[in-house]
Amino acid sequence: MAPLGAAALFLAWQAGSWKGAVLLGWLAGLLFFTLDYRWVGYTVGHAIGAFGPYVPLGPAIVEAPFLALAGGLAALGYARMRPSLAPLGAAAAFTLCEWLRSIGPLGAPFDQLGYTQADGPLRALAAYAGTYGITLALCIVGAYLADAICRRTLRPFAVAALALIALTASAWLGWPARTLAAPTIRVAAVQGNIAQSLKWNSPALAVRRYLSLTQAALRRHPRLIVWPESVIPEGLNRDPRLMRRIAALAHSGDATIVAGSLELDPGRAYNALYVFNPDGTRAIYRKRQLVPFAESFPGRAFLGWLPYVGALNGGFSAGHVAGVYPTAALPIGPLICWESAFADLAHAQVARGAQLLIVSTDDAWFGRTSGPYMHAQIAQLRAIENGRYLIRAAATGISGIIAPDGTWQRRSRIDTQTIVFGKVGPPVATLFAAIGPRPVALAVLLLYLALVGAARRRDAR
Repeated sequence: MAPLGAAALFLAWQAGSWKGAVLLGWLAGLLFFTLDYRWVGYTVGHAIGAFGPYVPLGPAIVEAPFLALAGGLAALGYARMRPSLAPLGAAAAFTLCEWLRSIGPLGAPFDQLGYTQADGPLRALAAYAGTYGITLALCIVGAYLADAICRRTLRPFAVAALALIALTASAWLGWPARTLAAPTIRVAAVQGNIAQSLKWNSPALAVRRYLSLTQAALRRHPRLIVWPESVIPEGLNRDPRLMRRIAALAHSGDATIVAGSLELDPGRAYNALYVFNPDGTRAIYRKRQLVPFAESFPGRAFLGWLPYVGALNGGFSAGHVAGVYPTAALPIGPLICWESAFADLAHAQVARGAQLLIVSTDDAWFGRTSGPYMHAQIAQLRAIENGRYLIRAAATGISGIIAPDGTWQRRSRIDTQTIVFGKVGPPVATLFAAIGPRPVALAVLLLYLALVGAARRRDAR
C-alpha cells in the first residue's frame, strides 16, 4: 500500500504551487506521524496523566517539517525538470528528506517507507542501497503513478515500473544472501516478559527469572545468550556478587552471556550491555544514541522550567565507542533498542569488524501498539543491509534470530516468557556494508541536483 499512499501525496504536490506543497507536506506529516507515533504515549502517557494523549504530537511536530521540505523540493522539481523526469526528482526529494530526519541526536528513523518491505521482494535492494534505496523505489512508483493520473499518460509510468522490475530482479540474482550456507553456531535470545509496571520496582524478580532462564538455555549448549535491554534495572557494576553469578554461568556453560543493565558511575548513568565471556573476560557497551526527551533532554538547561521535564528526562549519559566484542560465537556489534533504527550506527559496528549484530531492546514500552512490530521490521532491514545474522532479544517480544536475507529463522510472540534458540553463521558481503548510508544519501542528492541542473541548461539554450 505504500506506493499508493505516496502517489496521493505526489499527486497533490504535482498539481499545486511550491507554497501549497510545503503546507500540504507539513499537514500530511503532522497527521501521519501523530497517528503512527501513538506508541510513544503508551507508557509515557501514564506518567504525565491528562497530557498523555497529546504526547505523539511532540515527535510529529519535529518530524513534519521534513515532509514539508520534501513537498517544496518536489514542487520545485515539477516546475523546473523535464516532465518525464520530474517524478524521479520528486522521489529523490522525498528520500533525501527521509534521510535528513533520520540522522543526528534528534533523529527519529521510525516510519521510513522502506521498512514496509521487510518481507517483500524489494528488500533485496537494501543489500545495495539500504532502506533508503527501497524508499526511493517506492516513491518512484508512487510519483510516476501520480504523474500518469495528472498528465493522463501511462508511458512514463510503464517505463519506470519495468526499470524497477528489472533492477529488483538483478538485485535478487546477484544477492549472496539468497544462497546461504547452513548456519552452525548455536545461540539463544531470552525473553523474560516482565511488564514495565513491574520492572523498575521488582529487580529481584528480574534477577531470578533471567538467571533461571539462562540456566535452562545452557542445557542446549548455545555459544551465545542475549538478554534484553536493562532487564536488571539497577547498576550491575555495583553488585559484584551478581556479576560473579553471571560470570560463573558463562564459564560453566562455555557460552558468552550479554546482559542488559545499567552502569552507574559517580554523576553518570549509562544504559549498558555487559558481555561475560566463558574465559572470564568482560566488557561493557554503553548506548550511544539516546532517545531524546526520554533518556536525555536536549536543552534541559534552558527548558528545565517546563512542566514534566523531569518525568521525561531519564538522565542518562551517552557512550561514544562503536564497540565490537569477541565472544564464544562470533565478534558482535551490539545495538541497544533505539540505536537499531539508525543505519549509520549499525554500519559503524560492521565497519569495525562485527560479524554478528545484537539488538537488545525493551519494547515493553510500546505495549501492543504498532511499535514492537515496526521495531522488529527495522531489525530485519539492518540484517539485510549489512549481510549479518542478527539476534534480537526483547523484554516482552518480539525476540528471535534473523538471517542475512531478512527472514526470521525463529521468532517469539509478544507477551510470552520464552527462550528463542537458533543458529547463526558468518556474514555475507553486501555493497551497503562496504559503503554505508552516507554515499547512498549523497547519490540521491546528486541525482536531484543533476535533474535540476539539466533543466536549467535546457532553459539557457
